[in-house]
Amino acid sequence: MLRVLRALRRLIARGLLLSALLPAAALAQADNNELVMLTGNTGGVYYPLGIALARIWERTLPGTRVTVQSTQASVENFNLLQQRRGSFAFGQGDVMSDAFKGNAEAGFPSSRDKLRMVAALFPNYLHLVAARSAKVRTVADLRGKRVSVGALRSGNELNARVLLGAAGMSYADLRRVDYVPYNDAVALMRDGQIDALIVSAGLGVKAVADLADSVAVEIVPLPPEIVARSGGVFAPAVIPANTYAGQDKPVVTAALINFLVTHSEVPPLQVYAAVKALYAHLGELRSAHPAAREIQRERALQSRPIALHPGAERYFREVGLLP
Repeated sequence: MLRVLRALRRLIARGLLLSALLPAAALAQADNNELVMLTGNTGGVYYPLGIALARIWERTLPGTRVTVQSTQASVENFNLLQQRRGSFAFGQGDVMSDAFKGNAEAGFPSSRDKLRMVAALFPNYLHLVAARSAKVRTVADLRGKRVSVGALRSGNELNARVLLGAAGMSYADLRRVDYVPYNDAVALMRDGQIDALIVSAGLGVKAVADLADSVAVEIVPLPPEIVARSGGVFAPAVIPANTYAGQDKPVVTAALINFLVTHSEVPPLQVYAAVKALYAHLGELRSAHPAAREIQRERALQSRPIALHPGAERYFREVGLLP
């Protein structure tokens, strides 16, 4: 009888232990299927593309739920990834390099060494948009003007600094500098409170499109000689004619590459499945925003500023883009 009681106690103890472990295991599994997609301002390109990508992942990756988070874009995204407060993020290549190196002036007091590249996606085009009444025809004409440069220490604002520096200028040459997100900058220009805004984003970005639809604006050209003085941050590019209302001619400008990025602790199988789904449903992603039309799998590794995540490496080896 004593032996039976002891055996019963052992079974109860094991059962209690198992019941205690099961919720933890279930929670771990659930966490593994919870993705956080870090994007940008709702008036930009990252946010609508993040929404589209979340739909693809939730539909094609069984049991996966995706939270799309609007942020101040590249700088904030890379800091959040380093803290493991996101799974994937969009971000600019120049900012990603600064983050990995640990450039304090760019908002990274130490190396964001957990960052891992997934793929190069589409270019950001530098849009220097001015109210027609402000008579800004060149970058030099910004002297004495009121200019929105994007949220403070965002990728957009870092690009604005580089652009002005390449033109031999700084914020000190401007009458006023507004550090505001795209949507707020559009509202300020509509109200006549700023003369120009600098937007670093994919073609067809909502903020510029909405502004051109409601205010007489000029998209100011950025000539090759200014691009050449950017220290390799920008490359020459052209905004095609009729990309925005009232823009009936091509505009020469500058561009840089956007990336899909993750961190080192996201499981390789999860990254592999995510990037595979992205390219398998590229048509759907392209239909979500004009900027995504420039995403091509063959160009996914055209630039590799930081280490590739093992999950992405497996995928690109599988499709023949890596030996």
